[in-house]
Amino acid sequence: MTKTAMIPDQAALKRVGKSVRERLEADPAAYKIDTDKAEIFAIGDFLSLAECKRLRLMIDVVARPSSLHEEAYETGFRTSYSGDLDPYDSFIIGLSRRIDDLLGINPICGEGLQGQRYLVGQEFKPHNDWFYPGQDYWKLEQKRGGQRSWTAMAFLNEVEEGGATHFVNVGIGIDPKPGVLLVWNNALPDGSPNEDTLHAGTPVTKGEKYVITKWYRTRKHV
Repeated sequence: MTKTAMIPDQAALKRVGKSVRERLEADPAAYKIDTDKAEIFAIGDFLSLAECKRLRLMIDVVARPSSLHEEAYETGFRTSYSGDLDPYDSFIIGLSRRIDDLLGINPICGEGLQGQRYLVGQEFKPHNDWFYPGQDYWKLEQKRGGQRSWTAMAFLNEVEEGGATHFVNVGIGIDPKPGVLLVWNNALPDGSPNEDTLHAGTPVTKGEKYVITKWYRTRKHV
């Protein structure tokens, strides 16, 4: 069996990785983080302060204890509150499309925008956004659009203390700054999952933290 056959969606991940990489590298608004371990970009002022405030209010309405495929909230692995933002709201539709256009990814491949809220002591321990094909949940996710390719995450407020996004293996922590959009490729250039995208939402020690996240699949997300 070839390596490509062993890694689900590898050809698609390689293809979309290349197209988005070239698009962002040509975008003067996109700053590439200086590391050879992962492809991480930051776009400043992607959201206005008014948009950030509006999104925080929307998150407060839908926020519930966060969950994972393999971990319950009670384990303490992911202790934030989160919720899906209304996909039929005109503001959310427009914002989602702005992210699609930035990356040049077909909108049908995008998951819905999710909001997250972290209060004091809450965190998301080190994890990867891509799916592990050896886990039971993969059978479902494979049918729902396949592997995740890129992640887009925007900060919505200043955090008094803590709450950085820490890329563990890269060795950098990015402090929240309202309006900044982070995007990263969950795969290597050859389309295999990138272990070095391991990242954490470090505990908030003072104040609160709000973010929105959008993940992209290799096929139509259903």
